[in-house]
Amino acid sequence: MKKPELIFLFAVMVFLGACATTSDFPVSDIVPAAEITVKKKLEKNSNYRIIVNARNLASPDRLNPPANCYTVWINTSNGYRKVGQLTKKNARSATLESLVPFDFYEVSITAERDTEISYPTGPEISRTFL
Repeated sequence: MKKPELIFLFAVMVFLGACATTSDFPVSDIVPAAEITVKKKLEKNSNYRIIVNARNLASPDRLNPPANCYTVWINTSNGYRKVGQLTKKNARSATLESLVPFDFYEVSITAERDTEISYPTGPEISRTFL
């Protein structure tokens, strides 16, 4: 590969990497085997895409106290907003992908009994800052 092509390829990789922010959640006391990451990306229409991936996350009904779902929350300048529930992809992983119309700086996951809530009430699994 020629030198100008390498420089162009490197510039494209840097540009694509700069468009998204990724963060790992710290190890949870409640589900210590879980490995959770979040990615935030500004879309062309000024919405933010949030992608949460979790591996080795115990089923919420196995927690103490048991829950029905894992709910993802974002913290904005106007307070907490529910993004949705993590959905099991298979026995080892769960995911959530959504678009939100406002910027956020913090993501948390709680174990909830009720799926129709508007603020976090269950135990917090983990939290990270972007």
